[in-house]
Amino acid sequence: MSGRSPLVASEEQHAALKALAGSRDRGEADRARAVLLTLAGWTSPRIAEAFGVREDTVRLWRSDFMRDGAEALKARVAPGPAPVKSEAALRVATPLLEAPVADRRNWTICRLRAEIEQQEGVRISRSQLSKALHKNVWPAPSARMISQGVLVCINVSGHRA
Repeated sequence: MSGRSPLVASEEQHAALKALAGSRDRGEADRARAVLLTLAGWTSPRIAEAFGVREDTVRLWRSDFMRDGAEALKARVAPGPAPVKSEAALRVATPLLEAPVADRRNWTICRLRAEIEQQEGVRISRSQLSKALHKNVWPAPSARMISQGVLVCINVSGHRA
């Protein structure tokens, strides 16, 4: 059963959706864009194909918008325990990485992990540290950085640390 959605939005809601469509959070932006495309006459199957999601997902986004407006499409922090290791890592890494480049050491994930363990007494995996840094400190790594081994560390025995 596909067809045109009965979804409507006021000028204020339309403006809120456009603002949310420009969000840095991709999920938020995709949900807002999907609703905007619905308002432009796109069907669920077409939107689902464009965003690489299921048709039901598009319908859920629409339903959320109809119930609570653009606010329902915004990302939320999932309930659960505080990210203790990530917070400790950021307490150490942020000041180190924010220092002027000319005055700072070349920090790799391995060096940062060692510094975090020394200062905070917390061991954090490469992947968890990388996620925390990408979310809060670093821009996305370029392919050049990855190919040069900036984000991969090798221990003395030749195995990845």
